[in-house]
Amino acid sequence: MSAKSAGSGGTPEGLSAAAALELMLERVAVTEAAVRDRFPLYAAPETGEWTTTVRGSWVAGFWVGTLWLRARWTRDARHRAVAEDWTRRLAAAAAADTVTRGLTLWYGAAAGHRLGVSDSAPQLALEGAEQLAATFDPQAGILPWGTAFGAPAAPVIARVDGLAGTIPLLAWTGTRAVAERHLATHLRVCSGRAEWIPALSFAHGRWEPCTEPAIGWSRGDAWRLLALADAGLWLDTEYSRRAVESMTEWPWPPTAVPAAVRGESWVIDTSAASIMAVALCKLGRFDQACELAEVLVGEHLSAGSAPGRLLNGCYDLSRGVATGHELIWGDFFLMLALAMLSGEVDPAEL
Repeated sequence: MSAKSAGSGGTPEGLSAAAALELMLERVAVTEAAVRDRFPLYAAPETGEWTTTVRGSWVAGFWVGTLWLRARWTRDARHRAVAEDWTRRLAAAAAADTVTRGLTLWYGAAAGHRLGVSDSAPQLALEGAEQLAATFDPQAGILPWGTAFGAPAAPVIARVDGLAGTIPLLAWTGTRAVAERHLATHLRVCSGRAEWIPALSFAHGRWEPCTEPAIGWSRGDAWRLLALADAGLWLDTEYSRRAVESMTEWPWPPTAVPAAVRGESWVIDTSAASIMAVALCKLGRFDQACELAEVLVGEHLSAGSAPGRLLNGCYDLSRGVATGHELIWGDFFLMLALAMLSGEVDPAEL
């Protein structure tokens, strides 16, 4: 697997980035048939059977984004039609009271347009971004986490997974000032201490750390790097410099699969690594992205009778949910990284 080139070199199992992506597309077809009209969330490592949701929770956009990546890769009108149909089903997730709708709207609703596959205007993405921007809390200086997943409206909660997707979406749709302040507040209140704090609550003019997600959450670190990489492309190149600078003291080797939570080393999270691979591409660190993709493909991508599944992802370690599974966002980000490394997708596109 060679950085920025399709078909040259190889992973430990001899797959180029393009060949690994083709293998994952076989899994997309199997998933499409299995889930029917429900959104895939995570799949059992032994059977490959998906746990699904009706509305898609916070992951809906990753399944739709996967379908848009397939349509971009194959140039097949049938695949484009499937992606368009699933995009329409994002309406409920896009309207949910949560900042994570930024992920849904950017990687799902906007993906067809951003990848140059869809001819129609991305109305859902545009309208959803406007609704999201309207939730900005000027006192806290953020887009609140929201109530969709059971959190109360007060105190306001800031979470690092409310940055990725949201930053490029708002900058692209014309609410750059909201994106800038949302990011700046997170960088100010979550960093500058011993470790990055993935979630805080704001009440009576003060920020206090939340107990969940735990400090040392590797996916939170990956979301932060991805948000900074996108901010460098959409807001100011200074954010790219800051992202690269932060990697000099990164909490795990950037070309390795991290523990899901530092100190809990018996459980790893390939989904954090796949997010990291995309961030590295966006930062122009293709050699590192390529090395990380080789690890993911060579050591964690299934072969044999059920190929193309990125295994060993950890959804929620503290609750014991899907701690060694195939995760839909892990699949998506690895596919996106492979598409970037093969030269099919420019890192600034999505």
